[in-house]
Amino acid sequence: MAGRVMLVALVVIATSCMVRDAHGHDYRAALAMSLLYFEGQRSGRLPPAQRVQWRADSALADGADHRVDLTGGYYDSSDNVKFGLPMAFTVAALAWSVVEYGGRLDAAGELGHALDAVRWGADYLARAHASAGGGGGRRRRGAVGDGDSDHSCWQRPEDMDTPRTAYMVTASSPGSDVAAETAAALAAAAVALTPADANFSSTLLVHAKQLFEFAKNHRGLYHNSVPSAAKFYASSGDEDELLWAAAWLYIPTGGEEEYSAYIAGATNVGGVRSMFSRDDKFVGAQALLVLQGKLPADGSHAEMKTSLEQFICNLAQHSGGNGGGGGGGARLSPGGMLWWDSWNNMQYVTLASLVLAVHARPPDGGECGGGGGSLSPAQLTAFARSQVDYILGTNPETMSYMVGYGSRYPAEVHHRAASLPSIKSSPAKVTCKGGFDYLNKGSPDPNVIAGAIVGWPDADDQYDDSRQNFRQAEPSTITVAPIVGVLARLLPS
Repeated sequence: MAGRVMLVALVVIATSCMVRDAHGHDYRAALAMSLLYFEGQRSGRLPPAQRVQWRADSALADGADHRVDLTGGYYDSSDNVKFGLPMAFTVAALAWSVVEYGGRLDAAGELGHALDAVRWGADYLARAHASAGGGGGRRRRGAVGDGDSDHSCWQRPEDMDTPRTAYMVTASSPGSDVAAETAAALAAAAVALTPADANFSSTLLVHAKQLFEFAKNHRGLYHNSVPSAAKFYASSGDEDELLWAAAWLYIPTGGEEEYSAYIAGATNVGGVRSMFSRDDKFVGAQALLVLQGKLPADGSHAEMKTSLEQFICNLAQHSGGNGGGGGGGARLSPGGMLWWDSWNNMQYVTLASLVLAVHARPPDGGECGGGGGSLSPAQLTAFARSQVDYILGTNPETMSYMVGYGSRYPAEVHHRAASLPSIKSSPAKVTCKGGFDYLNKGSPDPNVIAGAIVGWPDADDQYDDSRQNFRQAEPSTITVAPIVGVLARLLPS
């Protein structure tokens, strides 16, 4: 790995004190790297405190086609598009990690970085929600950039010259799923950021309330209004996002009638799901509402509690639920990884681990029933730990699937910015087609995208470390956001 840009990652590891737990992993170093990853995914004008120094400003004209400022936010994966649905879910999961474990993050010296990560995404999402005027109500930009043209190129974000079209959802071209998900993200961010910046949090909450109203009153899936998103982040429905948004709005509003009534009157609260994912948030909504402990123990609330408990039991027993994801649930790989799907399986692993961690609240928050026995908070935490340990290297390949962590990790990540020379060391423009020479090069990335978690080893624990192997080697923000909370939970108290 000599010659690769590792300075920042080394600094992060050094300042983490390298305190290993009894299981042999340094959760503090992994936590620091997971937050560093979001700095590597930033779009827009980078701040003076930017730690990932091989990145530079990018996409500074985003929004110009609508005469608004849509700079900032995150590139959600390996490409240079800003898709609204995964970015909003990323912010919501990051904020949840902060809300649950802010004290532990603070003790680890990482709360400031976590809040910066939440704010960077939330600020963009708030600006992407703008007044339309006239009879158009409110509108939300659902994506910036075109997936097809972006995928036909292999360029650094700093060099890209593909179209940066801003796509909108409106009353006449609705996207209630992306609007509700953005409402959830901004409400969650408002909760997370209130202690540090009450005024900004109040602004976020205003946007969240408006977006929830828009989503309720203008139903329709965003990929029908933004066709370019359909092949990359299609949505299976909006009922989960609406419940998820209502759950998050219930918290900062103190259980205002609008949100408690929506939750009580929801005809679909998910049932027993087989997964928690960027396209299925029912489990997240169930967990939030059950953990609030303020709702009546009957009707839909009782159903959510029972469904959540059965999801927890199914995870521990590696069996499936009845809903979501198109069939059976997780099974364990021979090496002990929860396995759902051959497309970014790690998102399901980290999201499930976050639910396990937050549900494992003593004295009784970790109980699960539904006919499947019960699991103590300690057992739930241990199971979540086993999944984190697998990601960090306790697996048959003895490879950390978090880039930059440990002595052996993926060297050829399917990631444009990491695989191309930094614009700071190689300022000559990398053209759209010229970049494919680097994609196909078959050598270690010149820049280490520290904290990224690759898509998956397969169901038999095998991993092919090749940049062209995009199914296994592509990281995503939706995978890393929830592990921030799990790693914080696993730190010594």
